[in-house]
Amino acid sequence: MRKIFTLIFALLNVTFSFAQEHLTFKGVPIDGTLSSYVTKMKAKGFISYGSSDGVAILKGDFAAHKSCTIAVATMQNRDLVSRIGVMFPEQSQWQYLYGDYSELKKLLTIKYGEPTECVEEFQGYSIPKTDDMRMLSVQTDKCKYASVFTTSNGSIELSIAHGEYSSCFVKLLYIDKTNNDSVIQDALDDL
Repeated sequence: MRKIFTLIFALLNVTFSFAQEHLTFKGVPIDGTLSSYVTKMKAKGFISYGSSDGVAILKGDFAAHKSCTIAVATMQNRDLVSRIGVMFPEQSQWQYLYGDYSELKKLLTIKYGEPTECVEEFQGYSIPKTDDMRMLSVQTDKCKYASVFTTSNGSIELSIAHGEYSSCFVKLLYIDKTNNDSVIQDALDDL
């Protein structure tokens, strides 16, 4: 009888070890089709602004920040959600931009532990001394502030970024390991 229980326990362990875990966003595993994931995000309070070429755009509140833009993305040629990007509201002053970055880094560190990678520097001949110069450094790609948090289910990349028309903002990128790896494996199988 003891051998039977041991065998059943071993089989259950094998079964559960094959269950694939996914990185979560707002408590929802990053998995499924684009339309099903957008439906789940709408249930969480986000407003959908449509989708095109495997990317859906949503707006809503995230991590105590109002009016964030959320991009839910699938991998090319496969309707399987694998990445989610969050663009926090634009900031026109360094103290607020850096404040957003620092606050989010602190929260991510509490949740996921210390970053596995972290670069926080201004590049160039001299370190900018004023807030205006720091913002100009962001806009001209001479500011590298990025932290990566790696988990067994994927990674979260936090960075200070810029867009068109000199807009500066903090960006988060969630990359699900299981779905990202499956797409890579499909490509490798083709080779």
